[in-house]
Amino acid sequence: MWVITVYSEHNHPKMFEFNNEKEAKEAYDKIKGSKFLSQIVYYNDFQ
Repeated sequence: MWVITVYSEHNHPKMFEFNNEKEAKEAYDKIKGSKFLSQIVYYNDFQ
């Protein structure tokens, strides 16, 4: 799972979840403001 965390002008965080890296990176390029892209890896995930 991929998560984009965005901080608005008033420091209100918003989080957006994506199933794959491609979708997350496309959205990341379009979002304005302070943002972080993270990959969430669960111990029980088998890939």
